[in-house]
Amino acid sequence: MNDEYLELAKNKGYDVRALINGASKRAAELAQGGRPLVPVLPQDSRSFLDIALLEVAEGKVVIQTPDYDGY
Repeated sequence: MNDEYLELAKNKGYDVRALINGASKRAAELAQGGRPLVPVLPQDSRSFLDIALLEVAEGKVVIQTPDYDGY
């Protein structure tokens, strides 16, 4: 995992658990053939998780968290 991408994504203000869950789900989508929302070259060696974190950091993927209303 690229620590720089992680720090950039954390600066978006997400709860760390929500960020990890959301980025993991997005990485799974990419692994199953989902189209990246950031430029990726064929010889790119970044992991799907790195790409997902970069998408979050650039605001191209928004992580939604449920509202619990105090419960």
